[in-house]
Amino acid sequence: MAILVTKWFGCFLVDEKSCRILDKRLMPKDAQAAAEKLALMQRGGILDEERELVEGVEKPSVSDRRQSALGKPMMFDSSFIKAQDYGFEDAFMHEVMVGLGRLRTSEPVPRDRNLVQAIRSLDDQIATINLYSERLHEWYGMHFPELADYAHDERYAELIARFGDRDSVKEELGLDIESIGADMDDEDLRAVMDLADTLDRLYDDEARTEAYIQGIVEEGCPNMCAMLGGPLAARLVSLAGGLERLASLPSSTVQLLGAEKAMFRSMRSGKRGPKHGIIYQHPDVHRAPYWQRGKIARALAGKVLIAAKIDQYHGEFVGDRLNEEFRTRVAEIRKKYPDPPKKPQKSKGGNGRKRPQKGPRGQKRR
Repeated sequence: MAILVTKWFGCFLVDEKSCRILDKRLMPKDAQAAAEKLALMQRGGILDEERELVEGVEKPSVSDRRQSALGKPMMFDSSFIKAQDYGFEDAFMHEVMVGLGRLRTSEPVPRDRNLVQAIRSLDDQIATINLYSERLHEWYGMHFPELADYAHDERYAELIARFGDRDSVKEELGLDIESIGADMDDEDLRAVMDLADTLDRLYDDEARTEAYIQGIVEEGCPNMCAMLGGPLAARLVSLAGGLERLASLPSSTVQLLGAEKAMFRSMRSGKRGPKHGIIYQHPDVHRAPYWQRGKIARALAGKVLIAAKIDQYHGEFVGDRLNEEFRTRVAEIRKKYPDPPKKPQKSKGGNGRKRPQKGPRGQKRR
């Protein structure tokens, strides 16, 4: 049986039993040309040389899953094929690898990679907004504490940035109340207004980032977006490290993405592990009774994984059908498990067995 083996310096057709090389196609001695072929291999492509070698071979095997279209993948020890035997020295390998690195780093960045960075940027913005908002409420609260009852978030920062003085803010809101806050000097009030202006611009940046993320998700992950909604789908892709990796994970891992700390903590303590990760944010999961959440999360993870695979390999839109199947499964779970499970009753005496009685001298009675 012949097996196809590809090294950085060439492609080889090898007899599996005798390890004899039947045919070969060596890489060009030009470093740039060799690097381009290796880049194609890393992207999952098949070389023309590989197709030529297996042409006419009956039921060939391959040593790399990338070559699955040419034959059946199998393990094979090809360490006996050495580059030096074919005139490829270490210095040339170094030159080829440097060229390969330059080619791969200059390739266009996939949109799901941008999505990962955008989600992390959004998290940073949210954390910064929370810090600035807390500081603004504490600082401006010395001057006009009652404003927190009439304005929130963006509106709170916008009013302070635009008007500053509490009398002007009350006039803008049409309020006729007496404040218990203290007066502020103009210089101090200007500092507070600058902080509010910065916070107001941060809210605008957050809104633009969310719109950008929503656009990427709707374009690149339509099936996942239909299942989870834009924000949750984006966070799932970010936690996985990209759509390609998400599509390669088992559904049990998808179910627990975002709960890694709780999982490792349970492994150390011996307690029960988590039943869901970030997908807890899905309405059907977090609104479900506690005894149904694990089953619903498992069903959701399975459908999300199917959606991720379809989106990764640019399949047709089936999000509506997946959603309908998930709703049907949720209804089945609710019908089958309407009541919480009964807790096992502890039997008297620990393990439920009667202890043997002892006689007057400490001997067991028979």
